[in-house]
Amino acid sequence: MSVNNAQLKSIVERIERLEEEKKAIGQDIKDIYAEAKGNGFDVAALREIVRLRKQDPNERQEQETILETYMQALGMLPLFAAAAE
Repeated sequence: MSVNNAQLKSIVERIERLEEEKKAIGQDIKDIYAEAKGNGFDVAALREIVRLRKQDPNERQEQETILETYMQALGMLPLFAAAAE
């Protein structure tokens, strides 16, 4: 098996550069969550919102329906159900 050393080196260096960028972006995101927390926002809720916004709307609706079904089966009131009564 022959290896193109220059091409291999280029690929590895590009991956390493992207890994460094990913690390920096991860730190930036961490800093933003810390800023949000400092301003009184609930970080867990923010993370959940970001996660939900990434989902396909149909997938999210299906997941919410399943969650509500399970909550009802366990005798738990769905969110805001008490206010509607």
